Amino acid sequence: MNLLNTTLLSALRASLLLAVLILAGCTSEKTSEAVATEPTVRGLDGRLFSIPQLSEKSQARLDSNLQVARANFESNPTEENYIWLGRRQAYAYHYAEAIKTFTEGLTHFPDSYKLYRHRGHRYLTTRDFAKATADFEKAAALMPQQPLEIEPDGIPNKLNIPLSTTQFNVWYHLGLAHYLQGNFESAAKAYEQCMLVSDNDDLICATADWLYMSYQKLGKKADAQQVLELISPEGMEIIENESYYLRLQMYKGLLPAEELLSVDAESADADLALATQGYGVGNWYLIQGDTTRAKEIFQQVVAGKNFSAFGFIASEVELDRLK
Repeated sequence: MNLLNTTLLSALRASLLLAVLILAGCTSEKTSEAVATEPTVRGLDGRLFSIPQLSEKSQARLDSNLQVARANFESNPTEENYIWLGRRQAYAYHYAEAIKTFTEGLTHFPDSYKLYRHRGHRYLTTRDFAKATADFEKAAALMPQQPLEIEPDGIPNKLNIPLSTTQFNVWYHLGLAHYLQGNFESAAKAYEQCMLVSDNDDLICATADWLYMSYQKLGKKADAQQVLELISPEGMEIIENESYYLRLQMYKGLLPAEELLSVDAESADADLALATQGYGVGNWYLIQGDTTRAKEIFQQVVAGKNFSAFGFIASEVELDRLK
């Protein structure tokens, strides 16, 4: 081979190598973009919801917390570290990964009512209500009824005071799983149990709201009204369940329904407040027999951003039933 041919061959090889590197870079970039926009949940109406765009600060906090949880888990895969890894994955919108982590944890800790509780929660998020029900029923059967166990918050409230217990969360979410499937009798029974372990005003409000709605769905008007007697318009110390407190005051006739739809768009929890308060208002209109207005409000809720909020999911369920 002469010098000219050798030079041409070397140049051709260099060009090919450059092309491969450029292609690899493009592929990597596209893969990264695909991961960022990959759908994380399919709604009941068939829509695909992707990881939302977060502020740089919020994203950095989620990433940092997840890295810490992963490092703790890799150094010591205890039951608690399985739970926290799955919780941090879920907060970062990686729900399938979270369910996988909780499931793997249950192979090592098969009697972990806490792992069942958290996996059940994420089955609710992913709209797999039957699996959620099975997990919460398993958790209820395994967990001790007393003493109540404070559950640490993954997303602290404004006072950084954990308010809920494992027992509360199991009964509360079991009631919700039944409610979303239209099993209102079972939902009411779960919320009756939940009320027994609701030991502060925030938990009483959350439980009373869903119990009230369950009774209303069953046509048990007197029982529903009796639930409202637990709610005082004054003197309740509400730290994180303000939306439920407002809904209950609406049911009592102390607030006009439409007022709850006026959510401050600049507030940190605007999307969650719209979903939570909006579902309550829509359901209130539904109870009054105004199906048209109820449907309009449910549609307003599902046009929002917080697709993992229980009010959002419940609004999807109601719209599906109204078809």
